[in-house]
Amino acid sequence: MAAHDANLSLGRRMKAPAATRTRHLRKWGLPVETLVLGLTLALWIVMALTTSTFLTANNLVNILRQVSIDSIIAFGVLFPILIRGIDLSVGSVVALSGVVCATLLTAGLPIPLAIGVTLLLGVAIGSLNAFAVYRLGIPAFIITLAGLQAFRGGAFLVSDGTSVFGLPKALSTFARAEWLGIPSLFWSMLVIGLVLHFILSRTRTGRYMVAMGSNHESARRAGINIKRIVFFAYIISSVTACIAGMLLMARMSIGSPTAGVAYELNAIAAAVVGGASLFGGRGSVLGTFIGALLFATIANAANLLGIDSFWQMVATGVLIAAVVYVDNLHKRRQSGVK
Repeated sequence: MAAHDANLSLGRRMKAPAATRTRHLRKWGLPVETLVLGLTLALWIVMALTTSTFLTANNLVNILRQVSIDSIIAFGVLFPILIRGIDLSVGSVVALSGVVCATLLTAGLPIPLAIGVTLLLGVAIGSLNAFAVYRLGIPAFIITLAGLQAFRGGAFLVSDGTSVFGLPKALSTFARAEWLGIPSLFWSMLVIGLVLHFILSRTRTGRYMVAMGSNHESARRAGINIKRIVFFAYIISSVTACIAGMLLMARMSIGSPTAGVAYELNAIAAAVVGGASLFGGRGSVLGTFIGALLFATIANAANLLGIDSFWQMVATGVLIAAVVYVDNLHKRRQSGVK
């Protein structure tokens, strides 16, 4: 009974992340997510004034298509981060899921069945990662780093080292379609984002994830099912990576074993820049989307301006370091540490 009461009390405290952000807003002027959004809008304004092609319909649609796939992966990665974990395998899962789905389709399986089997693959991968973390006690960094290598190798084995062609035209038609002038990929991302936002902000599971990331021992003592939360977080991460892999496959009209290289780093960067803490307990779907939009804008701007991609990598690294530094200042100010 006492554990139940503590559980309810902890759940109530997790219902009000807005209060914490409001205190940050009053003390520092703006939370990290708002600062990143302001930086993104500033970059849009600069690009609109310096180039004639940035605000064209074709370029904006390209940005939306790219940010859609990046955001879906980042949404999933956010879940392990919230519980003080990490998932470095998602880029390879993107490649493996695309190759597996493409192989099934070329073998004659109906599209819904091929998609269903691929999603089950995501559930299996996420369960394997969670089992290794929770049961075997392997650090998440290590087991998902191993997965990064293993699943990439699996993608090459399944495809026999080559891209898989001959996909149904319905897939490319969907990936290139626009509804109300907005790409279908963006609508797909929006639906996924809304579902995951609801889970994090309106369900007990979401509040428990934040509680676990904030204080693992207190969450355990409050009676939270740690095993269920760990499995849920890693399954969400892998399944969203599989969805992104299939969408990327549809967009490119091939299943490529080289797809998704370094996507895990982009996803983690988007989550962190969007306000998630690598120490767990804080992060949001909206903030993650804002982070992904900033990086998609930087990539698009560099392409339009003819800037070397190496400089883009430098800018991304500096930006991540700056945001993490500001985040640490927030925490130090809040705790009274100088």
